[in-house]
Amino acid sequence: MTYQKRIEDYGINIGELPKGKLNKITDVKGVRVGHCTIDTEDSKTGVTVLLPIEKNIYTNKLIAASYVLNGFGKSTGLVQIDELGTIESIIALTNTLNVGLVHDAVVDYMIEECNKEKVELETFNPVICECNDSYLNNIQLKAVKGEHVFEAIKDSKVDFEEGDIGAGKGMSCHQFKGGIGSASRIIKLDGNNYTVGVLVLSNYGLLKDLIIDGENTGKKISEKLKLKSQRDSGSIISIIATDIPLSSRQLRRVCKRTAVGLARTGSYFSHGSGEITIGFSTANIIKHDEGGDIVNIRILNEDIINMVFRAVAECEEEAILNSMITANKVEGLQGRTRETLRDYLDKYKINSK
Repeated sequence: MTYQKRIEDYGINIGELPKGKLNKITDVKGVRVGHCTIDTEDSKTGVTVLLPIEKNIYTNKLIAASYVLNGFGKSTGLVQIDELGTIESIIALTNTLNVGLVHDAVVDYMIEECNKEKVELETFNPVICECNDSYLNNIQLKAVKGEHVFEAIKDSKVDFEEGDIGAGKGMSCHQFKGGIGSASRIIKLDGNNYTVGVLVLSNYGLLKDLIIDGENTGKKISEKLKLKSQRDSGSIISIIATDIPLSSRQLRRVCKRTAVGLARTGSYFSHGSGEITIGFSTANIIKHDEGGDIVNIRILNEDIINMVFRAVAECEEEAILNSMITANKVEGLQGRTRETLRDYLDKYKINSK
């Protein structure tokens, strides 16, 4: 993979907890991320998939939860996650008007996977999340097709790219390019290392509100630029993965802490923005065909959960900044352009070493 300069390469170190090997959500063992990008004159969009486990997720369900900070969104699958406390689907991210087509492709994928194991799939809860990339992308074309979803799944890997790739191709964040970003933290419990990771699809905010490591960097940059006034709208999807054994109720509490990282970067969850978080743990597997009446699962001692809260807050903040700093400049629909944040950090020597 081509090396990408990330926010820590600017001497900006978010938080105090140690980072994982790659500082990505895939530091949680078994998690993989893949992209398929559509980059044409009319289409600046794509799809990103997250595979939560190496096995068939439908027959090996994971404990999960979701939380909606502001519900201006069109995600699918959240109702069943919250009702049953498990996830049985890969997670796909795309643009707003492509949710239906991607949903169908994920169903087709899971039917294929189950057929390999001679499992008859008659009901299934696909999890599709979206942000609106219509500023740069001709969203009405619904350019993402089933084959693109399968290409993203085939592309899934541990060391994945960030920025304007996959679902992130046409996204904007604080009036710069946004997209895919990730970060991870390590927590020691009972003498063993555990991992918390976050992946974001960022697409929200105004430049004047952008905060980097406690400094109102966006205001400094906006004073030097003459940007057209824009309405604060958009969305951010946040995915939390961990190998810490957590109950669904605990995961829901953890999901709420993405709000801390969002606020630290300057978000106030505007009316037109959808802030949606999904969290899952790989520590407990619930078999689709559990035979016993009682299922044993492990959960974290709740007195220790503050460490997880801190890890998520740090990961969310850093993942958002990584989504911006790794993204390239994109010129899209009607000549509209989103610049890359890194050019302005370099140009004005803001927050740099």
